[in-house]
Amino acid sequence: MTIPDPVHPAWLPSEAFRAIGARRTLVLGDGLLAGTVHDEVAQACARYGGRVRRDAGSEPYDLVLALTTAEVPPGVAGEVRPDSALGDEGYVLARRDGTTVVLADEPAGLLYGLFHVVRLGEGAFAAERPAEHHRPATRRRMLDHWDNVDVHPVMGQVERGYAGGSVFWRDGAPRGELARVRAYARLLAACGVNAISVNNVNVHATEAHLLTDRLGDVAALADVFRPYGIRVHLSVNFASPVVLGGRPTADPLDEDVRTWWADVTERVYETIPDFGGYVVKADSEGQPGPFAYGRDHADGANLLAEALAPYGGVVHWRAFVYNHRQDWRDRSTDRARAAYDHFAPLDGRFRDNVILQVKHGPVDFQAREPVSPVVAAMPATRLAVELQVTQEYTGQQRHVCYLAPMWREVLGFRPWGDGGADVAELVGGGDLVGVSNVGDDPYWTGHPLAQANLYAFGRLAWEPRLDPAAILDEWIDLTFLQAATGDAEPAASGATDRLRRTLHEIMDDSWRTYERYTAPLGVGFMVRPGHHYGPDVDGYEYTPWGTYHFADRDGVGVDRTRATGTGFTGQYPPPWSEVYESLADCPDELLLFFHHVPYGHVLHSGSTVIQHIYDTHFAGAEQVTETRRRWQEAAGLFDPSLHARVKALLDEQVRCAEEWRDQINAYFFRKSGVPDAHGRCIP
Repeated sequence: MTIPDPVHPAWLPSEAFRAIGARRTLVLGDGLLAGTVHDEVAQACARYGGRVRRDAGSEPYDLVLALTTAEVPPGVAGEVRPDSALGDEGYVLARRDGTTVVLADEPAGLLYGLFHVVRLGEGAFAAERPAEHHRPATRRRMLDHWDNVDVHPVMGQVERGYAGGSVFWRDGAPRGELARVRAYARLLAACGVNAISVNNVNVHATEAHLLTDRLGDVAALADVFRPYGIRVHLSVNFASPVVLGGRPTADPLDEDVRTWWADVTERVYETIPDFGGYVVKADSEGQPGPFAYGRDHADGANLLAEALAPYGGVVHWRAFVYNHRQDWRDRSTDRARAAYDHFAPLDGRFRDNVILQVKHGPVDFQAREPVSPVVAAMPATRLAVELQVTQEYTGQQRHVCYLAPMWREVLGFRPWGDGGADVAELVGGGDLVGVSNVGDDPYWTGHPLAQANLYAFGRLAWEPRLDPAAILDEWIDLTFLQAATGDAEPAASGATDRLRRTLHEIMDDSWRTYERYTAPLGVGFMVRPGHHYGPDVDGYEYTPWGTYHFADRDGVGVDRTRATGTGFTGQYPPPWSEVYESLADCPDELLLFFHHVPYGHVLHSGSTVIQHIYDTHFAGAEQVTETRRRWQEAAGLFDPSLHARVKALLDEQVRCAEEWRDQINAYFFRKSGVPDAHGRCIP
């Protein structure tokens, strides 16, 4: 498929298909997605001189992509055939007797198998490969777009969007540029995403009408995503019966309200038969919900689930519910407690097609938070863990911040300690949801290196135990190095190694680098209110949104213990309830999230809290300067326009990191009166 000019091809440049396109391929199977597989191979063959057929014939093949129900030529599949069902999206991959074979029970599996071969490049056609069975760990690997149809007066076309406008909407109407949407669908399928919501969870007046009289706009997008195995979902306003239907109430137990939702949902499925379902943000930050009628969130979610159930649809009900009109003087109020307090008592009351969508941390996508205790508290409820791919609190795609290491830590967290299930197992077979970082910028994500976060989300959603460094290697190979395979000159290998090394040096530790020069020891939220970019230590400290660090002349941090604080530590099962409660045992990186301590408190590292703040902020800013130097030295390894874009962004990251360093260090020096042990200049 031709990528619309001047859009960057990301991890699917034409060169990524060179190994397939230069060979003889057989595609066997019927259905829309099998047709997509054939078309992808045919386009590659047209470019690189290979051949593709959809009937076996008598010639030999280098690559066979076939459904298990198809009649594969004798000797081609052989021992590759699976012993058990592969499921809707699974596939088996093998190479034997000079032929690479992908078999799948369903066309979606064939599509994912094709993109696996693309990732392998020439490696797919090298040595013999025993049969490998691949199945996704999660049922839905979903991206939520916070895109507005109308331009919002504060948030713009995309809320928390750092890559330009929406790829779907512009100034109150569809963009109409479906070639770009198709290119986006293809990118998502290649990393494993199979579901998408196309509008903001904060459903404003125009967006509400996508459910009814503007449903055709959603159907047009569904038609584009369908050939790549991606189902479209829609964020809806809980008060739609009032806003759209003229009803006097949206009470979830009102029979007329139930009928209204059933009728509207029936029309949705008549228009989009494979529609995925609804996404709902209710009773949160001003959005309407069941609390207005004296009902709880099980009542609200079950209302929509009942309407969706006849069609196999699901409702993703977000657990991001808290009081955003708090009194900052009241130290018993704790935003971190809210999701557990609201939802844990409801475990077991939700219908089977309700998916409770829980942010990975208990507050709001900070650079460092503990894992939300809700994940372990609701064994009788289907859960989705929500990650923020868009870098709201991690540099807004103006800073390099590769997030896969953080996500891998989240997915590997074991709420019951060693030997217990980890987060990946708790949501296994369920959903992993990411908030999209894509916009209409030529590089898709604003910062070209932020593409790696989108790619990594899809890959971790498919297989949560993948190594972040290995995922980064995949992205580097596809995005930058596939052009150097095949007929590349041997002299290019040194440059290839240097390019790979440069990107690993810049990106591997970039999340922890960002953490070092921003908010220390898990305290979070030291950002400028509203837009959340740049330092403002007290910006939110005296607002109704919450209180996050309680810094005074004696110490810093939030006491969330059961003994003397908000009791939040008690929301975790043992052993973490005891670990977080204990000042002696609490991990350094989360100390100020759980405890208020003196500046002289000694960390496990041996440093005091105040010296740790100074040291990490100086070190973080220095690391960003070193990152810029490495990028400058690699100028000849990258496309000049891409290199220039990243160089300009690194200049901004250096400036901003120094601003963070100076403001955070100056603030805590003036609060504590304790000088830097190394005598460095603090403003």
